[in-house]
Amino acid sequence: MRLPSSRLMLLSMLYLVQGMPFGFQSTALPVYLRTQGVALTTIGFASALSLPWALKALWAPLVDRYGSARVGRRRSWILPMQLGLAASCALAAFAASREAMPLLFGLVLLMNLFAATQDIAVDGFAVDTLRPDELGLGNTAQVVGYKFGMMFAGGGVIAWTGNRIGWPGLLLAMAALCLAAFVVMLFAREPAPREGAATRVNWDEVFGRLKQALLLPGTGWLLLFVGTYKLGESMSDVLYKPFLVDAGIPAARILLWVGTWGTVASILGSVAGGVLASRMPLLGAVALTATLRVVPLVGRWLLATAGVSDAGVIGVTLAEEFFGGALTTVMFAFMMSRVDRRIGATHYTLLASLEVWGKAPAGPLATWLADPKLGLGLGYPRVFMLGIVLSVAFLALLLPMRRQRRMAPTASVPT
Repeated sequence: MRLPSSRLMLLSMLYLVQGMPFGFQSTALPVYLRTQGVALTTIGFASALSLPWALKALWAPLVDRYGSARVGRRRSWILPMQLGLAASCALAAFAASREAMPLLFGLVLLMNLFAATQDIAVDGFAVDTLRPDELGLGNTAQVVGYKFGMMFAGGGVIAWTGNRIGWPGLLLAMAALCLAAFVVMLFAREPAPREGAATRVNWDEVFGRLKQALLLPGTGWLLLFVGTYKLGESMSDVLYKPFLVDAGIPAARILLWVGTWGTVASILGSVAGGVLASRMPLLGAVALTATLRVVPLVGRWLLATAGVSDAGVIGVTLAEEFFGGALTTVMFAFMMSRVDRRIGATHYTLLASLEVWGKAPAGPLATWLADPKLGLGLGYPRVFMLGIVLSVAFLALLLPMRRQRRMAPTASVPT
């Protein structure tokens, strides 16, 4: 079943805006810090600026519980978050122009807070309105939109303009996009939730149904599955850009290859993942993409051991982003298929937060292991190999997940 194009475009636009703060922090900021000689361990701990994404489950029940019927249950959260995001981006541009790095870091944290809270409401909107046969395309819109936002804010604008606008210009462009999305959402109509989705729930129902969902057979395996699927890949990711800087590749070229070309490859992978999620069992799609994702991780290890070349870096980058993007889409569709729709924002946010928490140790751990000054000094090749081992080990979790699905095929979504 095809999604109405207007709804698909609206989801893509909202996720694009939400992807900008994380793209700015995760792609552009590490390159900038490393070119300034900042230690790997410090760069790793800068990933804490994304903490709101890991903690958003704490206030997700508020988004499910409260909302204006006149404005729209989800729009009443989305609109103020977009204004807050626009304001924090504009203030961050001022901080960047004054080279006030502590203030800039604080504003990036605030940007992530607004984006993560909006994400709760938008995820709830998707759970409310998407049918089971629309999950593939709906999650493609989610991941593709988010990654376009990451590409735009993750150095893409700087790479495209030859660094003429600089950091302040990039942040002002982010603020302008947030305002444009606010105007579109201001005049958009929130569609009625599909059958089975609640328009309003009380606190007892939110927590009661969440407890029911968490006590279902096999939930422990599900939580472990969601929480570990990106751990090894993330350890490799956090070191990859500093590795390229240390290998002598100019920052502008890294932003072009990784922040732009790599994101395009990731978007194409997300589209491919959406097709897979629509045409084969979701768990099978996760198994296929998780297996293919290991191949470019081995390529990164080979670059670190055998030496870099332009063709090698580009090939490994594009392959990793493509397979990683496909895996993300099918995993998010799988997660959404396991959600109780009456508490869609809370339940899905819990799984999405767990996904973030699963990746959270990757940055500090990988950089500490590799850092020759402040850490163990294992170097890039050994930590890249550890990422490969963890990604292969994740595949073993497919066995209990398949067994659990056979034993309780209808227990995953309470009604």
